[in-house]
Amino acid sequence: MASVAQCIAERRRMVIIFFDWTIEDFPNLLHAPFIYFPLWHKWYLERGNGWNNYKGLTWKVTHNKTWDKVFKFLGCTKGWQTRTDIRYLTQTLPQLKRIFRPKDEITHKAEELIGKMRQTADIVVGVHIRRGDYATWHDGRFFYELEDYHRFMASIKQLYDDRRVAFFISSNEDFPLDIFEGCECQRFGREPSGAILDLFTLSLCDRIIGPFSSYSRWASFIGEVPLCFIESAQQQFTDESFSKIVDFFHFENGKEIFDW
Repeated sequence: MASVAQCIAERRRMVIIFFDWTIEDFPNLLHAPFIYFPLWHKWYLERGNGWNNYKGLTWKVTHNKTWDKVFKFLGCTKGWQTRTDIRYLTQTLPQLKRIFRPKDEITHKAEELIGKMRQTADIVVGVHIRRGDYATWHDGRFFYELEDYHRFMASIKQLYDDRRVAFFISSNEDFPLDIFEGCECQRFGREPSGAILDLFTLSLCDRIIGPFSSYSRWASFIGEVPLCFIESAQQQFTDESFSKIVDFFHFENGKEIFDW
């Protein structure tokens, strides 16, 4: 994203060599006039095991010291390494929103669901429930039980007790929503492009809560939605707990995010 922002601001061109299959969910990025994908050949990638072969190739050459030297010699940069470059993010945010807007099938579903929720709710809170790998990541420091998330949601309801609160649940884990008794919840089922659908829907909410993650961080940034990271199972919320993400390591209120 920082590289795209730099190209917009400095009117430069860029070539993206490696990408994930979710690139098809972002047609404005795939077909941006100043961005080129020389290895994008849909006819090959969708034949047989094409996508898996390509993903395997991507992993091998981007996690290899010899190839790192080759890419450095050619002037290439790994995108993850640009996340600290915040020079152009603010001034190019409108263009970034357009370029990184998902395809219509995704945006229409997300906007329709949030629109329906707003018919009976004054505030929609996105809840990013990430468990799975978080059971071991940093020794499970940011892994929370579903009962914890229920308590977080009840706390949010109490915080905004003068308004009708509804919750959008974003998770790759299957569980019945009735476990969150007393909380009005909605989520998508198994949908095509489910991860990007959830991501865009989070960006349409009024508030977002969840454990430390670049996923909810992106939704906050691109949707300009106040976010509160859950840092412990005893988390307490105030309205000041929420702030918009302005770059990878900072909230709008100045709070710095540790590089986990």
